[in-house]
Amino acid sequence: MQILGIGILTWIVFLPVVAMLLVLLVPKGRETWIKWISVVATGIQVILAVVMLLNYRYDLAGVNTLEGFQFVEKYRWIDVSGVAWFGRIVIEYFLGVDGLSMPMVVLTALISFIGAIASWELPKTKGYYSLYLLLDTGMMGVFVALDFFLFYVFWEVMLLPMYFLIGIWGGPRREYAAIKFFIYTLLGSVLMLLVMIGLYFSTSIIDPVTGEKIHTFNMLAMMDPRNYEPGSIFSGLHTTWRYIAYIALFIGFAIKVPIVPFHTWLPDAHVEAPTPISVILAGVLLKMGTYGMLRISFPIFPDGMVKYALPMAILGFINIVYGALAAMAQEDFKKLIAYSSISHMGYVVLGISALNTQGVTGGIMQMFNHGTITAMLFLIVGVLYDRAHTRGLDEFGGLANQMPKYFGIVIIAFFAALGLPGLSGFVSEAFVFLGAFQTYKWIAIFSATGVIITAGYILWTTQRLFLGQLPERWKNLPDINARELVTLVPLAIIVIFLGVYPSPLINLMNTSVNHLVRFVSEMGQAGVQLGILP
Repeated sequence: MQILGIGILTWIVFLPVVAMLLVLLVPKGRETWIKWISVVATGIQVILAVVMLLNYRYDLAGVNTLEGFQFVEKYRWIDVSGVAWFGRIVIEYFLGVDGLSMPMVVLTALISFIGAIASWELPKTKGYYSLYLLLDTGMMGVFVALDFFLFYVFWEVMLLPMYFLIGIWGGPRREYAAIKFFIYTLLGSVLMLLVMIGLYFSTSIIDPVTGEKIHTFNMLAMMDPRNYEPGSIFSGLHTTWRYIAYIALFIGFAIKVPIVPFHTWLPDAHVEAPTPISVILAGVLLKMGTYGMLRISFPIFPDGMVKYALPMAILGFINIVYGALAAMAQEDFKKLIAYSSISHMGYVVLGISALNTQGVTGGIMQMFNHGTITAMLFLIVGVLYDRAHTRGLDEFGGLANQMPKYFGIVIIAFFAALGLPGLSGFVSEAFVFLGAFQTYKWIAIFSATGVIITAGYILWTTQRLFLGQLPERWKNLPDINARELVTLVPLAIIVIFLGVYPSPLINLMNTSVNHLVRFVSEMGQAGVQLGILP
């Protein structure tokens, strides 16, 4: 599908860069123009995502077959002749979506649009929105890139804007939080880079243009063992180097999720980041870690996935329970939501480690649903902080009567976070446990205690904020305003709709999930002869 002769994926990825250039050209004193350019650009992204949804074919699987991907754009990007021992370097501009990436494209477009509106009151508008739009491009590119080199470029493009958005527009300890985020993420990027280089020199395909054998960064080629050169470090299955590479990739992606013990950057980053950046961070960036596992680690190293599935499930359990207990101990509203994100991403890890249709479906649903719910939660924190200039939970009480509209929105988000039936959080968690119970019965049972702990800290937070006596100094707090409602109401509608009728999201990913589970399970368990799988 093309618009004005340009593929729709190129439009949805690079439209924010076009808007960024326009923002940089806006004359001084025209901050409102900058805001509207950014909001309109991210709004068009949402429209493009909806157009893709309306034209999406549910019968195509994708994962490891080019014919199964949709809206594909594939061009020769870099073609450099090297010295004799190095050979040609061929890198492709290769984009496409399937049932694993389409929900993330919709989520990224939606959260970026809402974040742009939520950023309306922030200072230094030109610099902020320029970095914000560049961040948007990096995030969207990660979810549609099918060339490993291109994926890595988008992954790194995301890093620098986030560093400055936290370091300049953040709270009192913003420099510390920004540097910590940068160092952790860069460590993961280095591990990913080493594996990517190893895969490049291990994988060879026939160039359709010249007929010669060339190395490639094509992810789909890396998923077929027949493309590995004999004697290369990743040739065959169930080898030590492949296990080491899987672990290196896992750590790189685990830092982004984040999985305990790589999680310590997240609470600091959330607490110091401005509200819209916390929304982006929790709503989209954390999902890049688990998406990387599903898109790269699992299908390229299925043997590693099968071997280390049990430790991964245990880490998911630790995330769920530790994150929930840490959230219960917090007195800072924003830090509580940050630790709850660690807990809820544990459900994703547990679900995808089960490697069955129910578990992986639940994991991807949780990625989407957590993105919308946690975006609501951080926006809710921002609304209160803008008025009271404090996030101390023990400093409030009785806000239900003072801010009734705010209270209504908060209750929807809180109950969705604790997994109340009828809201989206329940459906994804139910699928995760359905899948995990089949594979890891006791881990699933112990992980379910996280639901109880989550209910505890959510209800306790509700009590401290909204019930009891209203302190005298909060008797003039204004209720939520129209701009804030514009950011929160659409998310609340999605949370309720997918809680009552989750089929549209499940149908979107079902074919791809079934294919991924079959491919990884059979390849990982049986050995190299199953490289002939379609």
